[in-house]
Amino acid sequence: MLQLNVLREQTELVIAGLTKKNYKNAAQEVEAIVALDQQRRQVQSQHDELQARANAISKEIGILMKNGDREKAEASKAETSELKQQTKSLAEQLSAIEEQIQQALYKLPNLPHASVPEGRTAEDNEVVLQHGEIPQLHEGAQPHWELIQQYDIIDFELGNKISGAGFPVYKKQGARLQRALINFFLDEAMKAGYMEVQPPILVNEASGYGTGQLPDKDGQMYHATEDNLYLIPTAEVPITNIYRDVIVPVEQLPIKNAGHTPCFRREAGSWGADVRGLNRLHQFDKVEIVQITLPEKSYEALEEMSSYIQGLLQKLELPYRVLRLCGGDMGFTSALTYDMEVYSTAQNRWLEVSSASNFETYQSNRLKLRYKTESGKTQLLHTLNGSALALPRIVAAILENNQTPDGINMPKVLHPYLGFEKIS
Repeated sequence: MLQLNVLREQTELVIAGLTKKNYKNAAQEVEAIVALDQQRRQVQSQHDELQARANAISKEIGILMKNGDREKAEASKAETSELKQQTKSLAEQLSAIEEQIQQALYKLPNLPHASVPEGRTAEDNEVVLQHGEIPQLHEGAQPHWELIQQYDIIDFELGNKISGAGFPVYKKQGARLQRALINFFLDEAMKAGYMEVQPPILVNEASGYGTGQLPDKDGQMYHATEDNLYLIPTAEVPITNIYRDVIVPVEQLPIKNAGHTPCFRREAGSWGADVRGLNRLHQFDKVEIVQITLPEKSYEALEEMSSYIQGLLQKLELPYRVLRLCGGDMGFTSALTYDMEVYSTAQNRWLEVSSASNFETYQSNRLKLRYKTESGKTQLLHTLNGSALALPRIVAAILENNQTPDGINMPKVLHPYLGFEKIS
């Protein structure tokens, strides 16, 4: 959530940032919030003035009673009573305005970092680098949705029977590949200094608001209405909310957590190559990395996270590229996002497998996640997260890029985890 003082003091900068993110009606909404804030401060001033006056008169009543001036004391009591009623009315008015401001701020996305390129769609994203050779496949090579049927390792029809479309059943070597990737990703995260966390996969409304999924992604999250709990779209939500309402000692920074969870998303879209097979699912597994840092260290941390994720892709021997997302293609809460895409030779296109984002103070302002400076003043921390990695498209790329006429070779780094070297 954007800080109110930033809207008030840097109004034009905020409008320009929201416009870069292609947020509609940026100027009108920002100016409306600034006007509400002006009204709030006026009401607060009136409230404080009447409260001070009532307190002063209350002190005088005791003196008047002591001096035997009952008539003046009673008049003062009546005035105090009237002032209290006025103060109560102003307090209610103030509370209503503050709630209006809060709800309006919830609807505004984060401001983009200065390095974010202009643009509206994925076509405008900036390619930062590309790594690895795109493999040359044998004649008759197939996309992964054909391969998983051929080798009987993932069953979409069975998942559809049990749950519905987008909930596959992994089995045999497919299930072992899932488990191997999860363990490999977690082991690598531990080596890189991340502490493993196994969080709940259902979160309350406060957690959804804390990391910015609510109200923005309300319709995209599975909602258990009876208990008002939400199935997580990513481990970022519960892991980051561990630190909600926390003042973190500086010596504990940076905080680096990693966790594996299933993720749930009510993805919408028409059937086609972009969503076929493992390309888009309602439930999938992912290892997420989260960092909480001092503001001056957060962009250094983002580059470190990007390099770490790239290292995983290199160890899996997958060709990839890194994109800096443009303003119009960025997430609601992000200030700067790098997307990592692997090349699927069988599908002849790039598949997004990870995003690494710096949220600056956007989440921490909602979370009230702070630290104390040397002078004792509390300041907001910066939060970051990255997929390291999401499994479905990684599995798709491994299957497609490593297929041969007599089986699918597995990346060498996974051999100790799998117990086999080839799916056949």
